[in-house]
Amino acid sequence: MIDQPTSRDWGGVIALGLIWGGTFMVVALALEGYGPVTVATARTTLGALTLLTMMVLTGRKLPTGNPKLWGYIAVIGVLSTALPFMLLSWGQQYVASAFAGLSMAAIPLMVLPLAHFFSDEPLNTRRLIGVSLGFSGALVLIGPGLAQIGQGAEPFAQLACISAALCYSCASIFTRRCPPIDPVVLSALSLVVGAALLLPIMLVTEGLPSWEGTRPGLAIIALGLIPTAFATLLRVSIIRSAGSVFLTLVNYQVPIWSMVFGAWILSEALPLRFYIALAMILTGLAISQWFSLRKMLIGR
Repeated sequence: MIDQPTSRDWGGVIALGLIWGGTFMVVALALEGYGPVTVATARTTLGALTLLTMMVLTGRKLPTGNPKLWGYIAVIGVLSTALPFMLLSWGQQYVASAFAGLSMAAIPLMVLPLAHFFSDEPLNTRRLIGVSLGFSGALVLIGPGLAQIGQGAEPFAQLACISAALCYSCASIFTRRCPPIDPVVLSALSLVVGAALLLPIMLVTEGLPSWEGTRPGLAIIALGLIPTAFATLLRVSIIRSAGSVFLTLVNYQVPIWSMVFGAWILSEALPLRFYIALAMILTGLAISQWFSLRKMLIGR
C-alpha cells in the first residue's frame, strides 16, 4: 500500500531532481577530456557494475526462463541506456547542457500519445491540450536549429537530444508492458545490455580510455555512480514509499536545474526562447497530469 509522501520522500524527490538535472552539466565536463562514445560507455558500464554489485549484496537473483522477459530487457536496454546516452553525449558537443535538460522535459508528453496507441491509457481532450502545448514549447526550443539544417552540426545535435527524449519515452512504454521483474534487476540488466553494445563501439572508434585530468575524470566516474546507479535506487525507494505519481514531480525539476547548473557552473548563455519553451513545456505537463497532481497535493 502506498502511503502519503513523508518528509523523507519529499527530500528524495528533490534530490532526484537535482541529480538528474545536473547530469547534463556533468556530461559537458566529461566531454572536456573524453569522446562521446567513451562518456556513454563509461556511464553505462560503471552503472551496470554498481547495480550488479547491489544485486549480489541484497540477494537478488537473475530471472530464469521466460524468453519474452529477456526480449523486453534487451529492448529496454537499447532504448533507455545505449542509444539515448550516445545521442546525448554526441549532441552535447555542440549544444548547451541546458538545451539537453530542456529536451528531457518533453519525455512525459511524448509518453502520453505513445501510451494511447500502445497501452490502455487513452489520450483525452485535457491530455491532448497539454501535449499540444508541450510540443509547441519543444518547437520553440528547436525552431532556430531546424531553420539551419545543413549549416553545421548544431541543428543535428539538437535533433539528437530530442531523439534521446523519444528513446526514453519508448523505453517507458516497454517498461510498463514488461513482465513482472524486480526494478533494480531490470535496471541492472538494462545497463548490462547497454554496456555490451557500447564497449566494442568505443574500442573501435575511440580506443581504450586513459586518465585525462581531474575534472573530466571525476565527471565520468560520477556519471556512472550517481545519476545512473544511485539515482536508480533512490527512484525505486520513492516509488515504493510514495508511488509513481509522486515521482512525476521530478519531471518539473530536471529542466530547471539543468538551466541553473548550465548558467552557474558552465557560464552558458540562456536565450529567451529557452525560458519560453520551459514555461510552455511545464504548463503542458501540468495540464496533462492535472488530476493526478491535484489528488497528490490536496488529497482529492
